[in-house]
Amino acid sequence: MSKDDRELDLSNAGRGVWLVKVPKYIAQKWSKAPSNMDVGKLRITKTPGQKAQVSLSLTQAVVNLDPEEKIPTEHILDVSVVTKQTLGVFSHVMPPESNNVNNAKDKETQSAIESEKLYMEGRIVQKLECRPIADNCYMQLKLESIRKASVPQRKVQPIDKIVQNFKPVKDHAHNIEYRERKKAEGKKARDDKNSVMDMLFNAFEKHQYYNIKDLVKITKQPIGYLKEILKEVCDYNMKNPHKNMWELKKEYRHYKTEDKKDDEKSPTDSDSE
Repeated sequence: MSKDDRELDLSNAGRGVWLVKVPKYIAQKWSKAPSNMDVGKLRITKTPGQKAQVSLSLTQAVVNLDPEEKIPTEHILDVSVVTKQTLGVFSHVMPPESNNVNNAKDKETQSAIESEKLYMEGRIVQKLECRPIADNCYMQLKLESIRKASVPQRKVQPIDKIVQNFKPVKDHAHNIEYRERKKAEGKKARDDKNSVMDMLFNAFEKHQYYNIKDLVKITKQPIGYLKEILKEVCDYNMKNPHKNMWELKKEYRHYKTEDKKDDEKSPTDSDSE
């Protein structure tokens, strides 16, 4: 037997099986039932010239697993043929030796894994959807499910002691500082134009270049109003090394220049003396 044969058993590949979709309450009952219990009876009624009728009746043994829960026992199965696709049912059998893999040696573990078996139980030929007959029992079941769904998930509960919790910060310090600064800037009054120009000239006597932030601090004027005056008396540098800085226009500059002094006399002068 090859390795592929050990991994998948195809002896039942030609067997046709049904894929049945059942309601949730049936699935819950069947999951609680022992393996040797009859869970239902399937009836197939064939009428010449008509489609076969399939019905499912749950056994009383399954229904009595939870006597307080009343569920419908009679169901109809709507049959549809599987076309344009291939569906199969597979089962996986785990050998007893591999249940204690953690304590086994590597060699024993490998042999246990190789002995695992995967079976193809059959090919799905029909799909069936199980739906209950709309009798009083089914209507009561739906009414109860609607009632449970309408119960709110959250309820108001009174408390008799203080609950310690952490409240979120109403406002952060940097946000308050930013609003106060913007508010203060908005209240800056425009000084006389000549007064602002005097402050600018006094500032440029100390330094040749300024950025706009420093000039705002010095003059304490709104930035828009200050830029209007700067455009009249200053030039804005767009190139390095003084990029993005303001400088007085040439006609307003009065920087001191030191004359070069020649301490050394030329040789011709000494000869003439």
